[in-house]
Amino acid sequence: MTHRLLQERRPNVGGPNEFLLDTRHGLPREWFLYEDISRGDWLTHENYGPVSELWLNRHDSFRSTGNTLISLLKQYREKQLPAERFVAILAPQLQHFLSELHTHNMVEDQQYFPALLEAEADLLPGMELLESDHALLHQKMETVVRSATQMFASVRDGTPDAIRAATDDYERASVALLMGLKQHLTDEEDLIMPVLLGRGEADVDLS
Repeated sequence: MTHRLLQERRPNVGGPNEFLLDTRHGLPREWFLYEDISRGDWLTHENYGPVSELWLNRHDSFRSTGNTLISLLKQYREKQLPAERFVAILAPQLQHFLSELHTHNMVEDQQYFPALLEAEADLLPGMELLESDHALLHQKMETVVRSATQMFASVRDGTPDAIRAATDDYERASVALLMGLKQHLTDEEDLIMPVLLGRGEADVDLS
């Protein structure tokens, strides 16, 4: 369930213009709590536990799988991967990636963000932006699905020009998703991990 603070101050998709997902490079310093806990100290912090580890590993898996999907397209375009093999490998991996990402974002919106706001109300500006990121990422995911569907159809039956156009469209959509996702994950970690570590996992009910 969405926290009451987020319900009261529902952000516009994309948040403030200066913090748009596709153009921002980090977030305002005043949004960050427990600034003495730096990224380099997370894994050795005394409060680093299973919740933190699972969450960070999940993020790393999205980064890794996203890179793999881009690599598969490159292999196909460089004729290192036959068309049938390309579709057979990419289609299920892409579907799984998008499904898992959608589920992950929903869990954060409905469980993680409300619990974090209950622990630290000062996180509200960051949580609003992260929630709006999820809406933007969902739009990017839908664009990837549409472009992938067209690309798979073109690869099977299209002319060389149609294949080239469809793969160009898919590449643009998938790169836009991955770049936005990576920025979002980094900002999300920078905002949330110091709180989890500073307060301790037991004090932030993410179960």
